Amino acid sequence: MNLDQTLNTLLVSLFHDILDIEEKSLIVDEFSDITVNDMHVIEAIGMEEKRPSSVVAKSLDVTMGTLTKAIDGLNEKGYVNRERSTQDKRVVLLSLTEKGEKAFDHHAEFHRNMIKSVIAQLSLEEREILGKTLEDLTKFLRSL
Repeated sequence: MNLDQTLNTLLVSLFHDILDIEEKSLIVDEFSDITVNDMHVIEAIGMEEKRPSSVVAKSLDVTMGTLTKAIDGLNEKGYVNRERSTQDKRVVLLSLTEKGEKAFDHHAEFHRNMIKSVIAQLSLEEREILGKTLEDLTKFLRSL
């Protein structure tokens, strides 16, 4: 197998492994009623301030219909609050409930631990090279 094939195999495998590990790590007893996709919606809403649903949909690169369906489920399960803007009734503002904030923290902790374990084995120079390589890969993938 040549280097290009090896890199492709590793990237595809890494992508699938991260998704599998993330699901096994995140969807535990306390959060067994939601999916990894739901966790990503919770992450996109964030904990800072109420966010317009259009901003959340754009950050996730999904349609408003797709986001609305996800928010319906998260709202029913007690993770997300939905309210109309007092300034513009067309705008729906999203925020996390206490339960949603716990899920957000749980997801953030998973990612912190993943990054810690990756960089713990690397020198500063290797970290910089990895960061630049992943940044370039991200730019390329987003340009497609």
